[in-house]
Parts: sequence; C-alpha cells; structure tokens
Amino acid sequence: MTSAKKQELRKRFRAERSLRDLAESWTHIVKSNEFAGATTIASYISYGEEPQTKDLNEAILKSGKRLLLPKMAKDKSLQWISWSGDSSKLSKSGKILEPIGEEISGDQIDIVIVPTLHATREGHRLGQGGGSYDRSLANLAAWRIGLIYSGELTVEPFPVEAHDVKLNAIATPDLIVRFAD
Repeated sequence: MTSAKKQELRKRFRAERSLRDLAESWTHIVKSNEFAGATTIASYISYGEEPQTKDLNEAILKSGKRLLLPKMAKDKSLQWISWSGDSSKLSKSGKILEPIGEEISGDQIDIVIVPTLHATREGHRLGQGGGSYDRSLANLAAWRIGLIYSGELTVEPFPVEAHDVKLNAIATPDLIVRFAD
C-alpha cells in the first residue's frame, strides 16, 4: 500500500515538475556555513527535469572542495568516486552519467547533495523510487541536503517507510531550509 501511494505521488509530482521553468541554479548553497567547513562534497549529475547540478558541481570544484559522484553498483548500492570535472571521466549508464575511477570511502563525505522529487517540512524526501540513496544515506554521517524547485516543499504528508532517511536540509533556487534533528 505504501509503495503504491508513493508511486502515485511520484507520477503526480513528475507531471507537476514537467511544467516548470527548469533554468534555475542552486550555487548559493556553496556559500552556506555547512559548506565552509566541509572538504569533501558528494553530489550527482542531474538529468531530465531534476534540478540542474552542472553549475553547482563547477562551483564546488572552484571552491577547492573535493567532489564525489555516485556510481551504481551491481547490487544497486551507491559507490562514491572522485571527479575533477573532466567529462571524459564519465560513462553513460541508462539516462545517468557516472564517474569512472576508484571508490572512495563514504566516511570521508562531509556533505551529500541528494536528488529529491518532493520533501515535507519534517525533512522526509520522496526520491525516484529505487532506494539506492536511502540505503547509502543510512551509512553516511554526512550532512544531507536535497535539491528541489520552489513549491516542492510541502505540508502534504506522504508515506514514510522504515528505510527512508531524513534530510538535514533542502535547497530551492532561492533559499535553504534546515530541519530540526
């Protein structure tokens, strides 16, 4: 029942997202207090109608931070690979660009930027439905921030399952909302 409700919500939220102007930026988060003390940031390369991470990833690299990107392992877990911004060090896996290189231990990650379709004001996120991020986040001590468009932070509740990992914050193109622990 819970998974069916989540699938229904994903379909609705994707349809709503498809009507948005997608030319926005999230680079302001690099100026946050959390980023100031961080040395290793895990991000991702967005695709489709996800909040665009190209300029954010460039800003992370320009700030002198180490940037890690996820690569999907055969068991659907995430591996973290260091990336310098060199597009020749990416390979395509379905719709997703993944880094090429050696896995870096997740305990080195200070901040992880998480793809998020919608979020509640309590910090619960609705992702794409594969569970890879929740499984990975459960093993990271990193500060977790999801990227969403304005209007995707909701008071509307959605199902939360035992394996779902809360975010510490979300970022819209205009602001960062931090959640109580």
